[in-house]
Amino acid sequence: MNFFTGDTHFGDPRVLRIDRRPFATIAEHDAALVGNWNEVVGQDDEVWHLGDFMSARAGDGGALLSQLNGRKHLIIGNNDPETTTRSKGWASVQHYAEIHDEGRHLILCHYAFRTWNQMGKGSINLHGHSHGRLKPVPRQFDVGVDARGLKPMRVAEIITSRKSRHLSA
Repeated sequence: MNFFTGDTHFGDPRVLRIDRRPFATIAEHDAALVGNWNEVVGQDDEVWHLGDFMSARAGDGGALLSQLNGRKHLIIGNNDPETTTRSKGWASVQHYAEIHDEGRHLILCHYAFRTWNQMGKGSINLHGHSHGRLKPVPRQFDVGVDARGLKPMRVAEIITSRKSRHLSA
């Protein structure tokens, strides 16, 4: 099963202030995000992290990756230093990917696109970077933790969460 997330910013205290995440310390933040991840992701699941995984100041990326369930893929973000991209524990590291999941063609990048491959044929763009601040457009979803309850989600859950918000509005 595939899960998607992004913008965890492990070890970066700026997210507590800038993104107003509900934690007193970055240690509390990191522990909560690891717990949330492992609560939904199993050892045999695939996780696509769409950028901005951890701060260079946070130390060994491999040590953190070993605490997280699943086979992990990194789509590189603007805040991913070489200490992150070269960490042991990534199954793959790239700037962009296209995959098929749950019968859908997914376009994965850290950044939201204005247009994307096979957009007119129903493909879906999953991205991070915007921390839930972009106005939603059809078939484009921010998978960053700020937009997704601080945890990874499956694509069906991501799509359903937007539909349920529109129904309750």
